[in-house]
Amino acid sequence: MKRVCLFVFLFLAVPRLEPLPPVSAQPAIDVVENLHETLLLVMKEGNQIGYQGRYDRLAPVITAGFDMPFIAKIVLGRFWEIFDSKQRSKFVETFSRLSIATYAANFDTYSGERFKLISEKEVSGGRVLVQTRLIKSDGGQVELDYLLHRVGSQWRIINVVADGVSDLALKRADYTTFLKSNGLDSLLIKLNEKIVQYSN
Repeated sequence: MKRVCLFVFLFLAVPRLEPLPPVSAQPAIDVVENLHETLLLVMKEGNQIGYQGRYDRLAPVITAGFDMPFIAKIVLGRFWEIFDSKQRSKFVETFSRLSIATYAANFDTYSGERFKLISEKEVSGGRVLVQTRLIKSDGGQVELDYLLHRVGSQWRIINVVADGVSDLALKRADYTTFLKSNGLDSLLIKLNEKIVQYSN
């Protein structure tokens, strides 16, 4: 198998008979665990459902679990402000498809892997860091840390750090370097070629 690799309410002191509703319908940790459960599912059924089946299973989970517009803005750096709304939308759409395709291609077979939750803690900016491990069948481990922020009432993943390496930082360096010598159209072509490559 290929791998990659409380907020505070200020309110009048009015007695309440019912407990306050939760801040988020889905806690940050649940977003990560939902992703992991889906990854294990597609891995176990990988050969049976094929690439497209894995893509279709993962698409709604990744779309709901990741803040793709925010991630796209960060990876494009200063170029985000240069592009117009149509160009931004096109990049977010292509980048989202590539992200799903990457997971569908890399998590394709199962050989006894499992995910283990290590911790969940608040970090600066009201964000949450969920630390996990991918434990391989041979006992080897990959550290997978997820940084999430809140979008409305929901938590969304904005970065994945594998064994200390930030996926967000890698993509930002790669994409901005490419854009310095090439336009957005060339970058979109490159990303679409990668999607096709993954699907074959």
